[in-house]
Amino acid sequence: MKYRISMMSRAGSVKGQGVASAYEEQLGLVTEGLSDRFSVTVNRSVGDITHYHTVNFPFFLSIPFAKLRGSTVGYVHFLPETVEQSLKLPQAAKRLFYRYLIQFYDSMDYLVTVNPYFIERLAAYGIDPAKVTYIPNYVSDRDFYPLPADQKQALRQQYGLDPDRFTVVCAGQLQTRKGIFDFVECARQLPEVQFVWAGGFSFGKITDGYEEIQKVLENPGENLHFTGIVGREEMNGIYNLGDVMFLPSYEELFPMTILEAMNCNIPILLRDIPIYENILFDYYLKEQDCTGFIRAILRLQAEPDFYQEALQASRRGQEFYNRRHVLSMWDQFYTGVIQAQERRSSLRRFRKGASHEV
Repeated sequence: MKYRISMMSRAGSVKGQGVASAYEEQLGLVTEGLSDRFSVTVNRSVGDITHYHTVNFPFFLSIPFAKLRGSTVGYVHFLPETVEQSLKLPQAAKRLFYRYLIQFYDSMDYLVTVNPYFIERLAAYGIDPAKVTYIPNYVSDRDFYPLPADQKQALRQQYGLDPDRFTVVCAGQLQTRKGIFDFVECARQLPEVQFVWAGGFSFGKITDGYEEIQKVLENPGENLHFTGIVGREEMNGIYNLGDVMFLPSYEELFPMTILEAMNCNIPILLRDIPIYENILFDYYLKEQDCTGFIRAILRLQAEPDFYQEALQASRRGQEFYNRRHVLSMWDQFYTGVIQAQERRSSLRRFRKGASHEV
């Protein structure tokens, strides 16, 4: 017997955000990897498991019907504090949306977060930690993989870059939370290095820091390049432009961009923030500020042994978050949901039978 998982998502309605990438990867992984026991539908009727990837209001209205059919699962991609650092909204709108967001999560039978750090944060909003499961993101090596050196050089020329110059890449929305101004400052202080940022204003003028970032875009400097929003099908080429992936974010969950870059066989340089400690371990270089970032980039450029150590660390990360590992976690999770559902059904039948005997 196959059970039906109904995936509910509108992530694709906003271009250039990691939620859409995470959804596409999870959908592909489960559809292909668990097809012997689960059939998967997208944005149709509710299933034995209805898995909500986004918090759209029509989805919220469907929750009672989903619970009548089976169990509900919510994906936690963000919390009020991450929205606070991403978008500029009127105070009244913020309060209303934050209340709605927590109510959406709280109404789920189960929650999944891509970072165990967020289990404590959810608990602070009154959500029972017992119903929250940690399952990391995943990236397919069929979509993200290293290219030969000659193709990398050709790609750099295609994007108007010097094919032989040390290159730093970043991918993400243009917003203050992502550390865009530190990225710009590092480029200013390292004129011999070329910097590339792939991404744009996915949420337009309500993006935090929009006006200040727009000024940078108008006059970025000779060694700083902004590609704008790039389709996911082109992102493998973007990562392969780089000698290192540098993401100076102040706040994250588990960026898909990190896993994608790891698959492309380049070192990872990130800000030292607690959110990464239990998911990235020693797979990346970490620094606190521009002084540290610049020091790390110069060492990667000038010291082959240091570069190889950082590259090997990134490879260990790619191997750890492989398909088999993450698929087994989803298998265990969905199977557990179905088993709990069947136990509840058996108990109801037993109680109904017992009441008839009385």
